[in-house]
Amino acid sequence: MTMNHSSPLPLRAIAPDVCVAPQLAPEAMAEAARQGFRSVVNNRPDFEHGPNQPTNASIEAAARAAGLEYRFLPVESAHQTPEQIAAFAALMRALPRPILVFCRSGARSARLYMAAQAL
Repeated sequence: MTMNHSSPLPLRAIAPDVCVAPQLAPEAMAEAARQGFRSVVNNRPDFEHGPNQPTNASIEAAARAAGLEYRFLPVESAHQTPEQIAAFAALMRALPRPILVFCRSGARSARLYMAAQAL
């Protein structure tokens, strides 16, 4: 995937075909599809920091409407269990690439990716 550095999405590449981002809104899913992403993984639990956060259901609906594969794997920001890391590794193997992964800041998704690579 060729990274569009003038992208309206706040992306950070962590692998040639995997990017992380901070919290994305449902409206961002169409832009992700335009940029060539084929899959999106949401690592942020619903209502983690209050009711103003977009819900998983609203993001999933927008992702599917944009033709994207979508998975919800909520993990806590401070700790990811071995089971969550294994589930994330399985998603990375199964989902069509390029993949966009997001959480509140992008940091937990990046940590999860790095932990999954060690399996």
